[in-house]
Amino acid sequence: MSATGARRRYALVQFLVWLPPGLMMAPMVLLMSARGLDLGQIGLVSAAYSVTIVVLELPTGGLADVVGRRTVLAIGTAFSATGLVVMALADTVWLFFLASLFKGVARALSSGPAQAWYVDALHATEGPDADLKPGLALGAAASSTALLGGVLAGGLVPLALPGDDAQRLAVPVWCGAVAAVAALVAVVVAMPEPPRSRAVSAGASARSRAAGRLGEILRDVPLTIRGGFHMAVRDRGLARLLLVSAAGGMMLSAIETLTPVRLAQLTGRLETGSTVYAFVAAVGFAANAVGSSLAPSVARLLRTSIRAAVAATVVTAASLAGLAASVALDGAAGVVAAGVAYFLVFAALSVVELVRGELVHMRVESSRRATVMSVDSLQLQFGGMLITLGLGPLTAGLGIGGTWGAVAVLILASSLLFVRLPARRTAPQPAPSRT
Repeated sequence: MSATGARRRYALVQFLVWLPPGLMMAPMVLLMSARGLDLGQIGLVSAAYSVTIVVLELPTGGLADVVGRRTVLAIGTAFSATGLVVMALADTVWLFFLASLFKGVARALSSGPAQAWYVDALHATEGPDADLKPGLALGAAASSTALLGGVLAGGLVPLALPGDDAQRLAVPVWCGAVAAVAALVAVVVAMPEPPRSRAVSAGASARSRAAGRLGEILRDVPLTIRGGFHMAVRDRGLARLLLVSAAGGMMLSAIETLTPVRLAQLTGRLETGSTVYAFVAAVGFAANAVGSSLAPSVARLLRTSIRAAVAATVVTAASLAGLAASVALDGAAGVVAAGVAYFLVFAALSVVELVRGELVHMRVESSRRATVMSVDSLQLQFGGMLITLGLGPLTAGLGIGGTWGAVAVLILASSLLFVRLPARRTAPQPAPSRT
């Protein structure tokens, strides 16, 4: 497979994997409401999704390193399709709860294998020093485009259809299930496993080949997880890069939780605030696509990925400060100012994330790649959970604008984590032994 072919396949898979979440994003809460769930029950369903991801993130990352990226991602897309079908048919809180569990499993299984596959494929073609940025940028732009198109379609399609509210709101969910099946086909056909090292000991590999039993393979998963954590602790540079993800999780949760509230204040009604937020979220996804596409050029202009990461982090913090300042405006001016700041925040953040991702991959061997990406995803989740717990006291004391301003200071401080980053380890780390 050529480098160009690997990039195209990676972009296709990323687009199809992220299209189903985009399609269900706008109608999900309204569909549950239309079928009789109250806010408390909706919160329970949403919590089930988050808890499932946190519990399974590391085991599924280790599984992808042991049994292969394509296998795990194919299982994830199958769970996604199943969860969306259950969601489209659900009419009780327990069926929605089951759908949420399926979607959480799908999200945990899908969080890293595609990117790990692309990095391994490019390394197999161009060597370990290959430039990852163009392909990572194309994949990030494809996923952002899928989310952008999905959230707009999911919000607008029900308006043009006949039937009652529940029937119309279920249509984008059915479309998401079809897209998930298409993603499953693409993963199976377009993602041949590239040559890579396995995260198992020699004796375990021999036994697995001889016996062919699932238990022999699964016994290596906790070893792989332990090895991924050990690598993150021992490599101080990698630990700092993963800590940046926690700061990003705090920022994303603060923005995504408080922006709908702010827009509802500006428009005067919850319903109109929700509609405006759908379009503002689409602006954010468009910004992700733009920023991801520009990231390689930014890195070339500034000569190194580390300089690009620092500069983009500073721009992210300044844009978030602008979002905080926009609370001084009312009406349409406030909405426009929030939309512009939202675009700048997510465009700059996508540059940070792309070059940070490249720096992480440069420090991680193939046999631990998906596991370390799961650790990275957990950092993001924990950062978001931490800020969510403190949002009530923060907004009560500082207001929405003051809270955003405080998070902007945190993001600015996180740029220091890139400064004088310790040199990456060049020698691959050995796989853990069973003894």
